[in-house]
Amino acid sequence: MNWLTNFVRPKIRALYTKKEVPDNLWHKCPTCEAMIFHRDMEANLHVCQHCGFHMRLDADKRLKMLFDDEDFQVIELPKVPVDPLRFRDQKRYTDRLKEAQTKTGKNDAIRVAHGKMGGMQTVIAAFDFGFMGGSMGIAVGDGLLAAARLAVLQEAPLIVVPSSGGARMQEGILSLMQMPRSTIAVQLVKEAGLPYIVILTDPTTGGVTASFAMLGDLHIAEKGAQIGFAGARVIEDTIRETLPEGFQRSEYLMEHGMVDMVIHRKDLRATLIRVLDLLGRPGPTAEIVTLPKPEPEPVAATIEVEPVETIEAEPVAPTSAQPQSGEILEPASDRPDR
Repeated sequence: MNWLTNFVRPKIRALYTKKEVPDNLWHKCPTCEAMIFHRDMEANLHVCQHCGFHMRLDADKRLKMLFDDEDFQVIELPKVPVDPLRFRDQKRYTDRLKEAQTKTGKNDAIRVAHGKMGGMQTVIAAFDFGFMGGSMGIAVGDGLLAAARLAVLQEAPLIVVPSSGGARMQEGILSLMQMPRSTIAVQLVKEAGLPYIVILTDPTTGGVTASFAMLGDLHIAEKGAQIGFAGARVIEDTIRETLPEGFQRSEYLMEHGMVDMVIHRKDLRATLIRVLDLLGRPGPTAEIVTLPKPEPEPVAATIEVEPVETIEAEPVAPTSAQPQSGEILEPASDRPDR
């Protein structure tokens, strides 16, 4: 009976037992609600092939998408004080940090890495919206400063990819102070004469928009990304007017001069390489040809004009007849008509 128990019975059970299917094989598009197979999603860089909606990417996927051959090195960021204000709302801030770190496997909302893009040394700082909404705290400010200093040290361009809801409320005024700190980081790169490029992704709002995200030499936005300071609903309640369609979207901002380019995600890397190549050239690639100096035009000779002598005219006799001596003129009425 052992062969029945050990061989036949497991085969029969395998026919009727339901196989466990992983939960992450299919993904639902938030816009068109189409079901997308996970391999198709990875191949399309998390862009819906049905409606073109650009889904959010974490920091690691961003870095792999941009660097050559997914080869890069993530730098270790300085440690910062944890919960300096001992903040607590529904949960303690320390508990929220632990949950976010366990969920994402990262220490905070920013990742700084350096590698090559198109063969050029590049420093990239990417945000992770999955870590407390990509909010900007002390750690993010330190990360931006570290990225700027690394770019200056390597004489490499700095690319920042924000995806954030703004300043982190649990750190209060300390999070707001990261706005001027990030501005100083940008200034370090610009004073070194290095390119600073910002890739605006969905969403980029709040204090992030009001600081380093709008200080780039070039602003490139992904299609359909939400970019703004305050939320659309807050603005409508404040001004009591209906906002236009597509307000705070990347296409709307490009039409109004706030964004330089709106790029599909599949074209983003090629566009960045082309821009970095143009901005990073030390000089013109073609041979410089000196143009011959134009010969000075001959100055026209001045002709001296001799003064003309003026001749006085002789006095003219009066036209009316003057009586001669001994002659008497008849009155006009007595003269016959001619």
